[in-house]
Amino acid sequence: MNCGMFKSMDIAATGMSAERFKLDLIADNIANVNTTSTKDGTPYLRKMAVITPKDAPVFALPCGLGDNEPSISGGVKISGFEVDTSDNALRHVYDPSHPDAIKEGKWKGYVAMPNINIISEMTEMMKASRAFEANSTIIESAKTMAQKALQMGQI
Repeated sequence: MNCGMFKSMDIAATGMSAERFKLDLIADNIANVNTTSTKDGTPYLRKMAVITPKDAPVFALPCGLGDNEPSISGGVKISGFEVDTSDNALRHVYDPSHPDAIKEGKWKGYVAMPNINIISEMTEMMKASRAFEANSTIIESAKTMAQKALQMGQI
């Protein structure tokens, strides 16, 4: 049975991993803000993390109380990422001298640019960073509680 402070450490660790994954995708998005041509010849498209619960939370009595084994949510898992392919995914910038400028049609002279908004990416980066710090604080608190419990047992 895994419960109490060790379970909280496990849950917080999954949160830290998820936030690190989000930060990696945000860094990738920011690095490619001006990438107009990828391997397949299209502009870079923004990536977004898909984070899901490990299992559905079930509320039960704390460890050791009651007849049945308590069931507690196990944190989160990284399901991968999605690519933003919405209709308005790309920005178009007029630059007929650019090598990737559209040669004909209504967008002639325009360059299809990635759908990355630096302000949104920075906001998401700050949110992920704060969530990472919060999960780190949970682990530190659980560790302190475990140390205090060990000290009380020595008395």
